[in-house]
Amino acid sequence: ETLDGKHTIFGTVAEGLETLDKINNVMVDEHEAPYQNIRIWHTEILEDPFADPEGMQRLIPPKSPDLSKDEEFKKIEDEEEEAALQERMSKTLAKSQATTLELLHDLPDADVAPPDSDLFVYKLNPVTQDGDLELIFSRFGPIKSCEIVRDWKTGDSLQYAFITFENARDCENAYFKMHDCVIDDRRIGVNFSQSVAKMWNRFKNG
Repeated sequence: ETLDGKHTIFGTVAEGLETLDKINNVMVDEHEAPYQNIRIWHTEILEDPFADPEGMQRLIPPKSPDLSKDEEFKKIEDEEEEAALQERMSKTLAKSQATTLELLHDLPDADVAPPDSDLFVYKLNPVTQDGDLELIFSRFGPIKSCEIVRDWKTGDSLQYAFITFENARDCENAYFKMHDCVIDDRRIGVNFSQSVAKMWNRFKNG
């Protein structure tokens, strides 16, 4: 009844229920998988009522395989440790996804990082022009490029832009000073760009 007819009962626990309690109490993710691997170090058959099939003996290894450790087990006791573990798992997942994108040629390199001198500006007024935006942001330092993204058919502004500064310090100053400012009667948003599209174009073009 407790297995809902989905699982097969293949044995009973004679002793060691405290081990099962520890397994049941570990922290799991949204898919009910434990955050840290739970491994069986050694298995010993106490009683086997069935005769071994022919040739079985030569398939039995002389000893248990060596223990494969992912990392030293550390008991998770509070929310701070759980958050740290989740962050580490997120980085591992991000690295795995980046490697997949590299294999699919969607990223030039799995370790590529967005440039630290690019800003993403959004919530622009449709009437704001590239030159106006560059003039406003240039007071923080030299600008390599300032481009408002537009509809390729109509040429209308999509109300966001990318600004590339000569150096990261000027980019940081612009971010802190210009976020939530008003340009052409529209309160804009500013953030550091996470796009690597331009880097990918440079990679493809040599």
